[in-house]
Amino acid sequence: MAALLPILLLIVLMYFMLIRPQQKRMRAQQALLSAVQEGDEVLTTAGVYGFITAMEGDVVWVEIAEGVEVRVAKGAIARRVDPTTTPTDAPVDEIDAAGTGATSTGAAGTTPELPESSDPAHPNDDEQ
Repeated sequence: MAALLPILLLIVLMYFMLIRPQQKRMRAQQALLSAVQEGDEVLTTAGVYGFITAMEGDVVWVEIAEGVEVRVAKGAIARRVDPTTTPTDAPVDEIDAAGTGATSTGAAGTTPELPESSDPAHPNDDEQ
């Protein structure tokens, strides 16, 4: 009887550490898929952001750019995107500390030119 106690404790531990959290994730995913509707901004499992334009059973039409729609499986929707947390137009690392929007490319907004010898894609072009 004493030998069965560690085995039973191991089974209970596995249930609470593995099975139960997976069931919670599955229930949350099913709730998300049943709650999405046309007009929602979503993120697919492939990492594509878009707006749902139509739903036909298990197929969802997602507009990823103006006039560009793709058909995806409803199960491929990873999450609904909260519109208040969408990224800004300029990446954070390109906005200066004063917040004026000036980027590291220079005051005129042009990118600095590299000398021909420092081209990382073709380092030995001078030798040909």
